[in-house]
Amino acid sequence: MNVLIVAEQAQGHLRKATLHALSAGREIAKRTGGKVHLALLGKGVAPLADELAAYGADVHVADAPALEHPLAEALAPVIAELAKATGATFVGAAATAQGKDLLPRVAARLGAGMATEVLGFGGDGANLTFRRPMWAGNVLAEVEIATPVKAFTVRATEFSPAAKEGKGAVVQAQVAVDAAGLKTRHVSFREVKSERPELTEARFVVSGGRGTKGDFKPVEALADALGAAVGASRAAVDAGWVPNDWQVGQTGKVVAPELYVAAGISGAIQHLAGMKGSKVIVAVNKDPEAPVFQVADYGVVGDLFKVLPELAAKVKASR
Repeated sequence: MNVLIVAEQAQGHLRKATLHALSAGREIAKRTGGKVHLALLGKGVAPLADELAAYGADVHVADAPALEHPLAEALAPVIAELAKATGATFVGAAATAQGKDLLPRVAARLGAGMATEVLGFGGDGANLTFRRPMWAGNVLAEVEIATPVKAFTVRATEFSPAAKEGKGAVVQAQVAVDAAGLKTRHVSFREVKSERPELTEARFVVSGGRGTKGDFKPVEALADALGAAVGASRAAVDAGWVPNDWQVGQTGKVVAPELYVAAGISGAIQHLAGMKGSKVIVAVNKDPEAPVFQVADYGVVGDLFKVLPELAAKVKASR
């Protein structure tokens, strides 16, 4: 039962989530006795193929101008054909914005059932099950997919990044995509540039919520002292205080850094679903009954406008 994992790349670099998805693919292959393959799509991605091959899986490269931009409509038919060519029973990717957009289309083309946001696996062989959250993580379901081909996305924070092992082959794949016939087209990409690390890949994250009252200066100051990314609750984003791409939670980004500081965040279940996998959680809140303290490793009951500057000063002094 072979596994095809879709690699994600951007601007000539592999996305970190790819290695986490590869880890999930390896676990499936171990449970089913299959082989892991990787699909790498884009324009001018040949150098990345050699980098990926160092992880021991055969890399199937679809390199064409029509695949330059991550349009799901263009990528999906190519991945579906690769799944057939590799004899893949399982087709998966990381549950990133791109993966969530792409895999359902691949599943539809393959007539495959699909499990999303997979956290782990159970069973072996034909009895393999997918563990995924429901009701904002309040329930963990063991899902069995009955179709011959099974599609899935994995929550990258639940799987360790794959280590290099062996050397896989690089296989050139045929691409038959009529760019002119696509109903969607790439218009532009407006990158949000920041000296801070990307939220989903940062080692440290400092997030602010309703308790900031719209003033994120203490949150950003502590983040800069730590070399951390800045996150936010949905309440802060909906209020227009910070950009949408800072949102952490069920309807935002899922993170699992080494350190997560939640400042002025009450801890609604939707927010906790996006950060409770963090290694160490520090909560700062004036309300001692705030739900966030139930998941925090360390809690500070106090005013974030006093606590965060003191923490930032301590961090700077320690360096």
